[in-house]
Amino acid sequence: MPGKGASGLACLLLAALLAGCRAPAGAPVGDARPTPAVTSGYGAEFLAVGECSSFGTTSFTEVPCTSERAAARVVARYDGTASDGPSCPATTDFVLHVSAQAAAGDEDGDGAIPQGYACMRNLEPPHPGDPGGGGGPRTIPGDCVYTSGEGQVRETPCDGSGGHRPQYRITKAAPAREGCPASTALYVQLGGSSPVGCARRV
Repeated sequence: MPGKGASGLACLLLAALLAGCRAPAGAPVGDARPTPAVTSGYGAEFLAVGECSSFGTTSFTEVPCTSERAAARVVARYDGTASDGPSCPATTDFVLHVSAQAAAGDEDGDGAIPQGYACMRNLEPPHPGDPGGGGGPRTIPGDCVYTSGEGQVRETPCDGSGGHRPQYRITKAAPAREGCPASTALYVQLGGSSPVGCARRV
């Protein structure tokens, strides 16, 4: 029967392969990708709606929402990839991509974790996904943009606190350009059922 040292080594090896073993609170996770999810074993479903994640410099883990490490809450959760699936809610602050994981990597052994994505909302300000916040995965009415190249715009905070001064504010989302007001100076592609953003100069 293996001793404690052998079982600890087995856990470390399994964590390196599957990210299935729980690290000590506050321990860094050795994943260099900017927003990957690392399973923590908390909850019946990994990053289900209403559950929370920690913030980390290189990765995120699921934690109880009452934990002092909790930083953001899942507001929507979808299987597949964000590019092919439903859009996140309008005021989502960031999207957390979840890699598929076999049942053996699930700490409680109750099933596999499918590839998917979680739409996250910070528990406390700032909220870059809010109108005018200058970030978030979606551009929505109330956001400001600046021209970043031929036929391209990028979002920036409306209060001027970003690295670029806002040039236009999106006042309305419309099904087609004809639905924009006469004061529209720029049309911005938004996606969804009202894919045209009507923007005026600021």
